Amino acid sequence: MKKEIRVGDTLIGGTAPITIQSMCNTPTEDVDATMEQIRRLEDAGCEIIRLTVPDENAVEGFREIKRRTRIPVVADIHFDYRMAIAAIDAGADKIRINPGNIGGEENVRAVVRKAAECHVPIRVGVNGGSLERDILARYGRVTARGLAESALRNVALLEKFDFDDIVISLKSSDVKINFDAYRIVNEESDYPLHIGVTEAGTPARGKIKSAAGIGALLLEGIGSTMRVSLTADPVEEIHFAKALLTSLGIREEGIQVVSCPTCGRTQVNLEKIAEEVERRAGKLMESGFAGKGIKLAVMGCAVNGPGEAREADYGVACGRGEGLLFAKGKTIKKVKEEDIAEELIRLVKNDRDS
Repeated sequence: MKKEIRVGDTLIGGTAPITIQSMCNTPTEDVDATMEQIRRLEDAGCEIIRLTVPDENAVEGFREIKRRTRIPVVADIHFDYRMAIAAIDAGADKIRINPGNIGGEENVRAVVRKAAECHVPIRVGVNGGSLERDILARYGRVTARGLAESALRNVALLEKFDFDDIVISLKSSDVKINFDAYRIVNEESDYPLHIGVTEAGTPARGKIKSAAGIGALLLEGIGSTMRVSLTADPVEEIHFAKALLTSLGIREEGIQVVSCPTCGRTQVNLEKIAEEVERRAGKLMESGFAGKGIKLAVMGCAVNGPGEAREADYGVACGRGEGLLFAKGKTIKKVKEEDIAEELIRLVKNDRDS
């Protein structure tokens, strides 16, 4: 079991559930724009938010944002150790640093002293794009062992100053290197791990890389907190993170729609039906529907359809231009193809209201 770390009122590691994070892409000094984004992220399910703090203007913005924000706020620091100290004074619940790029041991010592005094944890964040020169020289390129060595070296530096309130991340844009590096550190350290695949790309490619990289780690039992990194609105990161955790059975979030891939036996427009069910399910959740962990099965024919539909909370097995509805394993009724999505969602609403 990993060491338990407290970030504001949220726990990371130990027996705590995996938390979902994101990072604002607004200038931190633009308080109103950043707060608007934080509210949208929080509404989507973000549990920890990170803000960049590169200068004094950002520190002042961070201070005001922290005053207005309910969820834990992490200060992201690079190069200037003074910004780390200032962010802690401004109320940071955690700081993220790469100890190797803030200017030597004395600067690290100053940051650690302030963090310890204020009981603020530090995330040691190592990235494949910023490995130390000696490590790159030793391995000739970015490798899993090199990433792990960098992370553990920087952790040891914090421990040298009697500090162990630590979270570790070591991210690469290469999914296999990323996976192997986390496995190494997971075996060699008891600190909680912040997992993700960095620079994963646009949503189309980034979700594939994140599902492979993060999903593989989670299935190995690796990871205490996570961020999906997408070149997109950060809210999309949260939606995908929740869907990923739900797909792996780690969380029960909202309504999960499963549908078959179709085949020559399919005699309805199953693609259209499944998309409409997903759209209506999403609208239902946005309306404040209290149900969660609900599984809907949209099946195209009578071979596997009835069995899958019965096993789901609610489902439909389709035939020629129609579908047979199921709820909690019981057969309900037949409906016309054009009415399947509406009737299936109505079953969910009515059964939960009863």
